[in-house]
Amino acid sequence: MDLIPNPESPNSDNASGPHLSVIGTASSSSTPPSLSRYESQKRRDWNTFGQYLKNHRPPLSLARCSGAHVLEFLRYLDQFGKTKVHTPVCPFFGHPAPPAPCPCPLRQAWGSLDALVGRLRAAYEENGGKPENNPFGARAVRLYLREVREHQAKARGISYEKKKRKKPPTRDQTPPPGPAGTTAAATS
Repeated sequence: MDLIPNPESPNSDNASGPHLSVIGTASSSSTPPSLSRYESQKRRDWNTFGQYLKNHRPPLSLARCSGAHVLEFLRYLDQFGKTKVHTPVCPFFGHPAPPAPCPCPLRQAWGSLDALVGRLRAAYEENGGKPENNPFGARAVRLYLREVREHQAKARGISYEKKKRKKPPTRDQTPPPGPAGTTAAATS
């Protein structure tokens, strides 16, 4: 970041010297700095949710929004999903790679919903909402996400359980004992 004179400053009569502003090197004083991909997505998601509240019948204010409205929004988004989620009656239910197409519905993937809720939860608080009133952190929303994850895991036959990674051996560890309790170094 550079400190540069700001001629557009309201007190830039230069009587007391130039006023300095902190701005990024890649931006000018007339355009805001570009947002990160996460921040852009968060803003886009927040605007989409705001539009959803505005179009809701009857229209909802953010202050009256609850976890139930968030669930309604998440279910509404399912129609735009791209993840095939097999129904229990589908012959491919539980198969991670089905050999043929089926008429099962496309839904939002659990990971996408989880990330969306996280971004909206942060955006709610950044826009003046109190953490204890955050509808995106409601118990019903957390339970819904858990149900979606479990259902999609069963439908695909894939577990979402986190796998524990084995720690690679460090260089200063002694090698495992070889035959008859001798080390590999002693036998060579």
